[in-house]
Amino acid sequence: MNTDNLLLTTAYFPPIPYFSAINQAQHIYIEQYENFGKQSYRNRCEIMTANGTIPLSIPVAKANSKTLIKDLKIVYTTNWQKLHFKSIESAYKNSPYYEYYIDDIIPFFEKKEIFLLDLNNTITATISKLLKLKKNILYTPHYIPEGTPNYTDLRTAIHPKASHRNPQIEFPSHPYRQTFNDRFPFTPHLSILDLIFCCGPEAKEKL
Repeated sequence: MNTDNLLLTTAYFPPIPYFSAINQAQHIYIEQYENFGKQSYRNRCEIMTANGTIPLSIPVAKANSKTLIKDLKIVYTTNWQKLHFKSIESAYKNSPYYEYYIDDIIPFFEKKEIFLLDLNNTITATISKLLKLKKNILYTPHYIPEGTPNYTDLRTAIHPKASHRNPQIEFPSHPYRQTFNDRFPFTPHLSILDLIFCCGPEAKEKL
């Protein structure tokens, strides 16, 4: 993988491969001029619970084909922040490093950001700091067309659905002890929260 210029979508508590890619890259660009894509990591993450893997999705304002991701607003008609936090707490409160990191995560469920892009990028910056990834993450100045030279384009390669991914780009999994390993086999590509709460300071070594 060419790691000079990495192109990513915005993502909500991104999956582990997202940060694996960031860890390898020199320059990281978050696409802000794309149209919103449904059922993607842009407004969704996946965590492991006592009942298996579940998605947590942020409700967003109704978008049309011309709505840019940078303009997409979060909707607060339901108390999704409370629901997401309770789900995360239930899933990880008994993990080894939950108490160590949860104070860094709580603010994302208290402040009501207007735009999805702002929330996601604040999350990515905070997680990068916790992982000690000293990277400069930038916004794209305009839309970067698919196939643009000198970019590693992972905008579709990192996706919840395997059918949407680029089969030529693989992200090797580095197994670690997950919270419910007595109930379920190792599950790769969960939200970075899973790795941080389970592995703590050793999380970066698993990227």
